[in-house]
Amino acid sequence: MGKSLYEKVFDKHVVRTLDSGQHQLLMGLHLIHEVTSPQAFAMLRERGLSVLHPERTFATCDHIIPTKSQLRPFADDLAEQMLVELERNCQEHGIRYLSPDDGEQGVVHVVGPELGLTQPGMTVCCGDSHTSTHGAFGAIAFGIGTSQVRDVLATQTLAMAKLKVRRIQVDGQLRPGVYAKDVALYVINQLGVQGGVGYAYEYAGTVFDGFSMEERMTVCNMSIEGGARCGYVNPDETTYAYIKGRQYAPTGDAWDAAVGYWESMKSDADAAYDDVARIAAEDIEPVVTWGITPAQSTPVGGKVPEPRDFGDNERKVVEEAYAYMDFEPGSPIAGKKVDVAFIGSCTNGRFSDFEEVVKHLRASGKKVAEGVRALVVPGSQKVRERLLEAGYDKVFEQAGFEFREAGCSMCLAMNPDKLQGRELCASSSNRNFKGRQGSPTGRTLLMSPVMVAAAAVAGEVADARQVFSIS
Repeated sequence: MGKSLYEKVFDKHVVRTLDSGQHQLLMGLHLIHEVTSPQAFAMLRERGLSVLHPERTFATCDHIIPTKSQLRPFADDLAEQMLVELERNCQEHGIRYLSPDDGEQGVVHVVGPELGLTQPGMTVCCGDSHTSTHGAFGAIAFGIGTSQVRDVLATQTLAMAKLKVRRIQVDGQLRPGVYAKDVALYVINQLGVQGGVGYAYEYAGTVFDGFSMEERMTVCNMSIEGGARCGYVNPDETTYAYIKGRQYAPTGDAWDAAVGYWESMKSDADAAYDDVARIAAEDIEPVVTWGITPAQSTPVGGKVPEPRDFGDNERKVVEEAYAYMDFEPGSPIAGKKVDVAFIGSCTNGRFSDFEEVVKHLRASGKKVAEGVRALVVPGSQKVRERLLEAGYDKVFEQAGFEFREAGCSMCLAMNPDKLQGRELCASSSNRNFKGRQGSPTGRTLLMSPVMVAAAAVAGEVADARQVFSIS
């Protein structure tokens, strides 16, 4: 019986089996940022410990950094202190810091891949929920807590139990106007926010075979929203073409050896899975969330579901969602007035996400509706530079969007980009939890970047296929 990529990579990185039954797993790449690392470094100091493998750790700032102006010191004293602490820790321990001053700063799950740090067959960890993004490269990647950040800094290992593996196979052809974000939201809607608990998700099928790396990253990014510990796609020629030539990619004979290793890590044709979910691509429409979990969603032409559509175990959170969102069951999701539109985040803040929106803004000549605040926030300084070189910043600005500096921005609002009061935001980010975007009463509708743009110009939730004549 063959093995899945998850089993191969996991087994390859086991240092030893602990008395608890967990495995001590070597981490090939450790990414850190300014929010979850200060306490971890403080714990090292308390114990008189150093960073065991600083060459395997890379740092960036993303959560707290302002996107309107990044001049230092920041207006927010706490944000400034957190960044000063990150800079100090990196200097003290010899950790590579991707600094705004050097043009390398960005959201941690954008900068890792664009530098070629993320590679197939690796174990990757970061003190951030959406580390599963890196699984798009055929790595197994985990979000970890602050005490685990400490452990990895000190030992380069994590104590982990082995997961089950579910293969999610999406075959067929996506219809025009349906994107990777819709695939991710559809999977979560079908399997539930707890459906992946105890699992690694292997994404496969003709849709993923045809996806770009950036599209694969979007889906893997949201694995955690479906309860999975990690999600990945088997590496292929698309993966290798993306990595080749990047700053930390192997070269020469080392490249050939690396590709050989990467190929060997792919799931075997006869690999056994604990579960298989099959999805027809043609069944997927543009998706919009209506509630307070990423699973509470509907096709854009659908309605907010009725209470009778849910089982008893879901009823409480559904009723909570109705009350918080102030949406009537049975009402269409299209036509809901939006106050804010946000395009960015580690889910959809890459060049291709913005390029697709620009294509439709240019072709339509449409502009942001009066009364809508619309933000475009690149996922990294390198992405921003590419957008500037292409002149896309001008397209966005002429259409009425604010074109910002790189950062997490309004995805989680640990910076000045926040919702105000009961504002309703069309967002390309990954979470629609209560208060997620900075206001304790603010409301979030998750959707693809093109759907966000459609909502921005329509002033309400709208089908991008109709707004931009996509066919």
